[in-house]
Amino acid sequence: MSSIKKRIGISFIFIIVITVVILEVFLIYIVKDNSYKSLEENLNNQIRISADLYSKYFSDATLHENVLNNVDTFWKQTNAQVEIIDVNKNVLMDSIGVITSEAINTSDVIKALDGQQGMWIGNVDYDDARVMAVAYPLKSGEEIVGVLRFITSLKEVDYNIRNIAVLFISFGFGVILISSFVAIFLANTITGPIKNVTETAEKMAQGDFKTKSIKKYDDELGKLSDTLNYMADEIVKREELKNDFISSVSHELRTPLTSIKGWAITLKHSPDDAEILDDGLNIIETESDRLTNMVEELLDFSKFVSGKISLEKKETNINEIIEHIRKQLTPRAVRDNINFEVAVEDNMPATCTDGNRLKQVFINVLDNAFKFTPHGGRITLTGSYENNNFIFNIKDTGCGIPEEDISKVKEKFYKGKSSKSQSGIGLSICDEIISLMEGSFEIKSEIDKGTEVIITIPLEECV
Repeated sequence: MSSIKKRIGISFIFIIVITVVILEVFLIYIVKDNSYKSLEENLNNQIRISADLYSKYFSDATLHENVLNNVDTFWKQTNAQVEIIDVNKNVLMDSIGVITSEAINTSDVIKALDGQQGMWIGNVDYDDARVMAVAYPLKSGEEIVGVLRFITSLKEVDYNIRNIAVLFISFGFGVILISSFVAIFLANTITGPIKNVTETAEKMAQGDFKTKSIKKYDDELGKLSDTLNYMADEIVKREELKNDFISSVSHELRTPLTSIKGWAITLKHSPDDAEILDDGLNIIETESDRLTNMVEELLDFSKFVSGKISLEKKETNINEIIEHIRKQLTPRAVRDNINFEVAVEDNMPATCTDGNRLKQVFINVLDNAFKFTPHGGRITLTGSYENNNFIFNIKDTGCGIPEEDISKVKEKFYKGKSSKSQSGIGLSICDEIISLMEGSFEIKSEIDKGTEVIITIPLEECV
């Protein structure tokens, strides 16, 4: 399997090589073009001077006469090879003695015979290097009588261009070599953190969630490390939650099951004792109801944790819900000798919410208030409607909650120090329900003075 480090390194080097090659080809082309243009311009200047000299001082004689009598004048202006060609493209004179019987049909000569200056680059038989030739028309008045042609070897120019090209290529190899080391270093800076993250992920996959991914850079890889660490923390929390869940459920279910089993054994051995039978059956019934409530709480909690719970919203009369709760809990208040008062505004507006879940919240909170309020105590439930919000206050004169526990009582499975706590998820479920209703759930308490729970639910219109 090809490593990402290798792929990144090869990609960087490939980009560098392509860039250097393109740049060097461009630079060598520029050098060659400028060298040729400079040489061409130099020859053009020289040939114009010679052609102008011919037109001014020698155009009265024929071209053949000038070749015989004044030929030295033409090559005094240049170090290049000089040719004089007639209108039939035949060479009349060559400064180095290269005379051919064949007509010269190169592009520069053809252009010169058309009255323009021409340039040609190519190979000749008498030189192993390419040559550059420039041709210019020789005129007698307005008539073209021949062509003056300067020819120079490109051997030295090409040699200089090759030397410059070799220099550029050597420099390019150096750049590629240095850049390759830089590319490998950059690949390491990218793949190093990836390797660390991968190793950390492998350890986490093996169950070691205490290991942490080290964040080196504040970039995408840094964010990946943060995400991986957050995931590990969440897994640890979920594991602790699961363990707490199992521990809490095991403990809470054991107590009523022990009572039921104990009384079942007692009744089995004393079937004829009416008093024991009555007490036993009452306790079995009570503990069975307790088990049922705990199972229902646990099922609700499971749905909330998995995100499968949803509110069944419909138009709900808040006053009717509060009245139902008053009637339901008044017998308990009488039995426990607790002053239970309910005072809510009359004719509060109807809202679109889940009435059963709202009842569940009130009953859970009030159930806690009854559990922790001693005989002769007082519990009040008040409700009002202000600024499109329903505000409910539940106060008791119970034992209160320690300041350090107030922030924890809504946590899952937190039961505090009181033995009256059961599964520790009642308030957690209440908090989840209020959150789904987009409301707020606040708890205030003082030791030996009581607890106040403030529930705020926004008004919602049914669509």
